[in-house]
Formats: sequence, C-alpha cells, structure tokens
Amino acid sequence: MDHDPSFDILCIGSVLWDIIGRATQDMRQGSDMPGRITRLPGGVAMNIAMTLSRFGLTPAILTAIGRDPEGDELVAACDRLGLVSSHVYRSDDLPTDRYMAVEGGNGLIAAIADAHSLEAAGDKILTPLLNGEIGSDAAPYAGAVALDGNLTLGLLDDIARHPAFARADLRVAPASPGKAERLRPFLTRTRGTLYVNLEEAGLLCQSEFTTSESAALAMLERGAARVLVTDGGRSATEVAAGEDPITQIPPQVQVARVTGAGDTFMAAHIAAELRGSDRTTALHTALLAAATYVSGEPPL
Repeated sequence: MDHDPSFDILCIGSVLWDIIGRATQDMRQGSDMPGRITRLPGGVAMNIAMTLSRFGLTPAILTAIGRDPEGDELVAACDRLGLVSSHVYRSDDLPTDRYMAVEGGNGLIAAIADAHSLEAAGDKILTPLLNGEIGSDAAPYAGAVALDGNLTLGLLDDIARHPAFARADLRVAPASPGKAERLRPFLTRTRGTLYVNLEEAGLLCQSEFTTSESAALAMLERGAARVLVTDGGRSATEVAAGEDPITQIPPQVQVARVTGAGDTFMAAHIAAELRGSDRTTALHTALLAAATYVSGEPPL
C-alpha cells in the first residue's frame, strides 16, 4: 500500500496524560510542599509525534485510549496539536492511561507510569495496519513508523517479523533504560533503525561502553540493521550494516532540561531524513535540535 497522504509518519505506542506536580523547593520522601500541578498530553509516542509536528510533519498515532472523559479530552488535544487520531483504538472497558510524577527543586522525586491499558489492548492498536485501513499483509504500509518501547516484548516481536511491516521504515526507541531489553527482537531479526543512549546500548549488548562509536558497532555485530547511539553532550554515532560509522560532537550548551532530549533527537533525525538529508546532515540536524532543546531555547 502506498503512503497515506493524510499523514507523513505513524507513531505507535503510549499516548496518555502526564500529571506532574512541581515544587520549587528541594523535596524528600514524605515532603508536603506548595507547588503547581499540571496535566498535559504525554507518553513516548505522543512526545515523538508532537516533536515531529513541530518539525513540520503530520504524524498519525496508533495507541489505546479509553472511551472515558479523560480519553475524549486526550483525543481532542491530539487533534488540536495537528496529530491524526482517527486510527486510534478506543476501548469501552479500558481507562485512559496516566503518568504521575512529583518534582522538586532537586529533580524528580518519584513517578508512576500507569500504561496498563496500552499493554492490555495489545495488537488491537495495530488493526488499521492489517485490515486495509492503512495497510495489510498483502499490501503492507510502506511509510515511516516511530515505535516506542512501552509496547510489550511480545507485540514488539510480532512487529519485527510481521509481513504487514515488511516494507515499513521502522524507527524504534526504548521508553526508558528499564525497557531497553524489549528492543531485542529488532536485533535478532535485523530490522529497523534503533535510537538508544549509551546505557541502553550496554543493556542490549550486556556490556559496558565508553564511547557511542564502540556501542554502535557492537550493536551492529549483535544483529542491528542500523543504529544511532547518543552519549549526552559527548558524542553521537550513526552506523548501518555495510556503512562506515559517522560520529559527531554535539554543540556545547548550558543544560536547562534533559527529559525529552532523546525524543527531540529522534524526531529531528527522522524529519531530516524524510526531507532527503544525507546521513551526515541528518545527524548534525538532530544533534543541533537536541542541544537547542536541552538549553531551554524554543525548538528550531
């Protein structure tokens, strides 16, 4: 199936409400402080989709959202942000997922991710790729797909080998270092482009690395088709099977925020390549966008 003209890329994974309590003072266990509580659309797939939208692309989301008031509000927020939500699986009996965190002046104090509905929905979120709505086994979707590691290992393994994804340009990121192991099917089946940091590369390779290049090359040896490894402000490496690695140093900036930098890097890299940038330019564009984000400046 040729690319659907109503969107530029599919974002598959967690879309939920982020409920964040922030206090300006330092906090510890048991602290009770005045502060602000916000509720914003979040989740890895959502964050990547919103960032892709800022780079001028139109993403469609595949996820599970409940048929509850919170779900209706979340779908409305997606639509306002320019995301295509018409292919989302809406469940009558699963509530809309939520993430709750408490942050003090000394950083993140605690967080709970309640993504049980996404996991319970399982392969139902992929129905549009199988029933002809977007693609099917006989006519696979041939566009770009951003996958997040909040999906279950079983579902990620299905995607790595399913004929409906045979022609897709898969771009995969773990939701967190704790879920990095879920990307293993893409190593063993040599599928997709994997976006990981140095710690996540170490977990996938069951080793420790000191540079992004050594980590990227080790992942290739383990079976990765293509990988981008970031190492904070030190370096980032992109390498694909049969190609020489490209390593670049990010611009040095004053760090104002870190959470979300990986999503920004991935989205900027995908956007650059979909616009036709070569490997070197795309990596430079992604590092510049991530550095701008980390500095607290408005996105490029």
